[in-house]
Amino acid sequence: MISVEQHLDRILSTVKVIRPFEQGVLDAQGCVLAEDVTARGSLPGFTNSAMDGYAVHAADVASAAPDSPVVLPVVTDIAAGNTRPLSLAPGQTMRIMTGAPMPRGADAVVPVEATDGGIARVSITARSVVGQHVREEGEDVEAGRVVLRRGTLLGPGQIALLAAAGVARLRVVPRPRVVVLSTGDELVEVGRTPGFGQIVDSNSVMLSAAVTAVGATPYVVGGVPDDARVLMDTLEGQLVRADAVITTGGVSMGAFDTVKEVLSRVGTMQFDKVAMRPGMPQGFGVLGDEAVPVFTLPGNPVSALVSFHVFVAPALRQLAGRPEPAWPPGYLTAVATETFRSVPGKMEFLRVILDEDRARLAGGQGSHMLAALAAADALAVIPPEVTEVRPGEQVECLPLLGREAP
Repeated sequence: MISVEQHLDRILSTVKVIRPFEQGVLDAQGCVLAEDVTARGSLPGFTNSAMDGYAVHAADVASAAPDSPVVLPVVTDIAAGNTRPLSLAPGQTMRIMTGAPMPRGADAVVPVEATDGGIARVSITARSVVGQHVREEGEDVEAGRVVLRRGTLLGPGQIALLAAAGVARLRVVPRPRVVVLSTGDELVEVGRTPGFGQIVDSNSVMLSAAVTAVGATPYVVGGVPDDARVLMDTLEGQLVRADAVITTGGVSMGAFDTVKEVLSRVGTMQFDKVAMRPGMPQGFGVLGDEAVPVFTLPGNPVSALVSFHVFVAPALRQLAGRPEPAWPPGYLTAVATETFRSVPGKMEFLRVILDEDRARLAGGQGSHMLAALAAADALAVIPPEVTEVRPGEQVECLPLLGREAP
């Protein structure tokens, strides 16, 4: 039997970052930059108004006050999108809209609220200083400057910056494509009523949701029967589109554990008992010319999801160019509100509900109990050398995907 850390170390030492490729900026959301990116142009691209108001020479309105307004002629209007170069003479003003280009000579904007809103002539009741309500060309980003560094995860804010800086295409590490393959003669697809001895294939949809939550793209291949030839043909057919493969079921010691039977003979697959509960039977290796990582998870749904959080999620992030500390992967600390018991010699993952900094059991802890899993916020992790956590003692918790605090 090997430790959780040993199995995870083997996985992370094997998994390599996916080969980068060029992508359109909109399609790059959720990807990681593979190289530094420089701005094609300045932001703002021209000096413009930050307010609806009046472009002025600040010196002309330096004495303006509510009891002694300055009155200036309004010589034209400047709308956002104006492309005509304009010049403002001293002693004049132009009505200007937010985002409109400043006329040459003007060095301040008086907001509408500090005027009477005049169209031909305007009465200004507050002084301005040079630069007031003016966005200078390049004050945010200068052309040629590095705006985002290699390794940056691209979200909406980063996509906006790239687009505004004139970057249409860029090299990124793509989101991993993950084939989720569930095996077993007893499985029926979601939406069908199972007959006697059959169960709904919840694992494939659960793991597909987990793959999506970790920022990868799932492809579900459900209901593969316990037939060695069919399983091998299915795997070989899926490797061409996969950056990783996840299977569930068929990895224990039973007479019909087809996944273990088939994959033990190919690639670098290795099957181990891992000192953890739930999720002891685990397999991992690479298959095919592209050395696609294959994770074989237990068939019980809780065991499968716990295994995904502990082993698969860190590997998928590493594939995507987002490596994490190997262990612990993103823990938080909570205080137990009741006694948590664990078997000696195994790392225990208990489904718990978090109430601020307190943790309580979510319900039944059997590896088949989906109701408790759905109610849980996190996995309380009990080290192998600990058999009991008493009320008031601290425990490390791994937040479940999709249940993290906003």
